[in-house]
Formats: sequence, structure tokens, C-alpha cells
Amino acid sequence: MHMVNAARTNFAQALIRWQKSAGRHDLPWQQQGRARDPYRVWLSEIMLQQTQVATVIPYYLRFLARFPDLASLAAAPGEDVMALWSGLGYYARARNLQRAAREVIAKHDGRFPRRIADIASLPGIGRSTAAAIAVFAFGARAAILDGNVRRVLTRAFGLAGFPGDKAVEQRLWALAESLLPSRDPVAYTQGLMDLGATLCTRGKPRCGDCPVAMLCVARRENRIAELPTPRPSRATPQRAVTLLVLRSRRRVLLEQRPPRGIWGGLLSLPELPAGNRNPRRYAERRFCCEIAAVTPLPVLRHGFTHFRLDVAPLLCEASGTGTPDGCVWLSLKKLAAAPLPAPIRKILESLT
Repeated sequence: MHMVNAARTNFAQALIRWQKSAGRHDLPWQQQGRARDPYRVWLSEIMLQQTQVATVIPYYLRFLARFPDLASLAAAPGEDVMALWSGLGYYARARNLQRAAREVIAKHDGRFPRRIADIASLPGIGRSTAAAIAVFAFGARAAILDGNVRRVLTRAFGLAGFPGDKAVEQRLWALAESLLPSRDPVAYTQGLMDLGATLCTRGKPRCGDCPVAMLCVARRENRIAELPTPRPSRATPQRAVTLLVLRSRRRVLLEQRPPRGIWGGLLSLPELPAGNRNPRRYAERRFCCEIAAVTPLPVLRHGFTHFRLDVAPLLCEASGTGTPDGCVWLSLKKLAAAPLPAPIRKILESLT
């Protein structure tokens, strides 16, 4: 037991030393020399969920320029928030972000809560994200367990089993909490994130540069490629949808998606009902227009977390157009500012 405790202490101390000398210190949401703004920390942590740093940075900077504080985000029209999130994916994050901002205004007098339990109660914030916010914004001593950290811990301590299984996840949480150092929680937590993002990567990890390589069970036992244990294999579901690209005088018809589900709250192209074999007739009746020609566009395959979607767009040249409830005609020149999912934006940009 003494050797185990010593190994865990050495792991934490080695990680802290490495982070201070070689870790990331110049990310936009890292404010050096003073307490970090909880709003900026929270925004970055939500954006970083299932998204890489390089992708997040330009979105973070644009979002912060438009909504510099919690009050401005809470007061903004929802469509403005979604427009700035367009292309970043996982759009429920944006909706929950604004819901949480409004909840902080209503329930916490506009001050971001300090207690982890209060943070975790906000929409869109789970246990690990709440802990990360508390650590970086308030210096709390709390364990995190995001995807990068799972990979680091399973390799360093040789833990087998798919991390998504409840029993394995509980073991990982227990390990993460046992590793917490008594000092420097910010450097330690940032070090875990930095190690997983820059050295202990999924493919081609740079073990020669790793500060805990001498302690790593996976390296010692040649199990790096095996850990973390992958999800049990299963076929990825395939779905298909036909979308109508109604074009009239350099404008296209878009409709707002329901708030929940795929691309919730964003503008998208109208969907042809499954089984309908006459898109021209459907479009003319549904949108009170005349269709001069229907031309298939290239099928676009888009991957979601749990399935793949084949999108078959049909370009419909329309005249005498109507505007049903929930729809809007958008000039092709205004695509950049519209809240569009990435695949829809790609389809429409091919028309310009």
C-alpha cells in the first residue's frame, strides 16, 4: 500500500513540474497572474467538450467578442447565440449555455456559483466539467475525468475495461480522486489535460517526452495500443434523408429545426417526407410555388456521435414562392451570419 501511495504522489508531482515548465500557458482562456474569470472558464470548458482546442479557439474568440460577459449572453436573442455556434457541432451545448446564463442571473444574482454542486446543477454541466470550472476559476481541489484524462489514467495505471462501462468509470473516478495533490490543483489539472492532448494521444503517443513514463504500466507492459479499452464493436447505424434546396432569385428557403434533436434550433433545408416519390409536387403544395426543374446534387455523408447520415439534396428552381410559418428566404450572400449546421452550409456554399 505504501508503494502504491508513493507512486500516486510521484505521478502528481511529476505532472505538476512538467506542466509548469512545458505545459500550455497561452490559451485564450488562461489569464496569467490573476484569478481567472469564471465566465471565460465556463465558456471554454463547454466549447472544449468533445472538440479539439485548435477548433475551439476561433469560435471562442468570436463568441467572447459578441458576448463579453454572462449578462450579455443571457440577454441575447437565441438565434444570435446559435449563429455564432454554427459549425462547432453538438448544438445542445449552445442552448444549454444560454439557459445556464439565464439561470445564474435568476438564481445566483448574476454571480457564477463557486460550489461544485451548484455548478453541476446548471444546464449542460456534468460532474467533470463542474470540477474543471471550480478548479480553474476558484482554485478548488477536485478531480476531473474527461476523455483525455481517461486515456492518461488507464495507460499510466494499467486499467483495462471500456471506460464507458459503469463499473470501470467508478474505478476511474476513485483513482482520479486518490491522485489529487494537496497543493497546486490548477497546475495538476491543467497538466492532466495537457498530457492527454499533446503527448498521451490516441495514436502515436510521445512516450519519450512523457513526464510520468517511468511510472506508466502500459509502457512497461507494452499495452499502450490496448488502452483505453475500446468500445465493444457494433455496426454504426446508417440513416438517409432527402433535403429540398428551393432556390429563387439567389435566395434559398430555410426552416427552423425543433429545439431538440438533430441540429436543434438551427436553420436547415426542408426535408422531403420519407417515402415521398414526387418532390416537385410536394414542394409546390407545401411552399405554394412553381418548380421549373429538380436537379439532384451530390450526396453528402455526415458523421454524428452514434450514426452516419447520408444527405441527398435536390435543387429545386422555384418561382411564385410562399413563406410558410417557421420558414425564411435567405440570400446566398448572407450565409456567413446564418445559424446553419455545417453540412447544410457546405451544400449551400456549393451554389454560390
